Amino acid sequence: MTQEIIIAGFGGQGVLSMGKILAYSALMEGKEVSWMPAYGPEQRGGTANVTVIVSDQRISSPIVSTFDTAIILNQPSLEKFESKVKPGGTLIYDGYGISIPPQRKDIKIYEINAMDAAAEMGNPKGFNMIVLGSLLGLHPIVKIENVLKALRKTLPERHHDLIPANEEALRRGMQLIAK
Repeated sequence: MTQEIIIAGFGGQGVLSMGKILAYSALMEGKEVSWMPAYGPEQRGGTANVTVIVSDQRISSPIVSTFDTAIILNQPSLEKFESKVKPGGTLIYDGYGISIPPQRKDIKIYEINAMDAAAEMGNPKGFNMIVLGSLLGLHPIVKIENVLKALRKTLPERHHDLIPANEEALRRGMQLIAK
């Protein structure tokens, strides 16, 4: 099993954190992992993306030109990466940041309303965990228990009180994608 994933959006949406948590989770499961972030100098508000490869076998290169799955959180990222999803692949997008939805017919497309769900939960910072939960609801690449362990590893200890809210957001994302 190999999954080549691109997560793309604006800086500040938790794009890089999502990729990092996914990568840590896969490492905890003994999988081979590549995590390669890319962002502009403006970081917050500029575009950001991260490529994560998770595999049961050695990864020959962290650089890929097409992806099994794309998670898209804004229009510029959709315009850049929609064409780079492999035929038969998956594109997940949050409708909040997209004015012209994806058009391809040879991939599976899922619109989630993660921004709305985060607002309903009263947890706007949980947006990225809702999105990650949606990915894991479709493609259970890693176990949620390991995502929670990865959160403990990546979040500063002073923020560990937020882990239950992040778990709730992950599970909400899994519910969103199941609809």
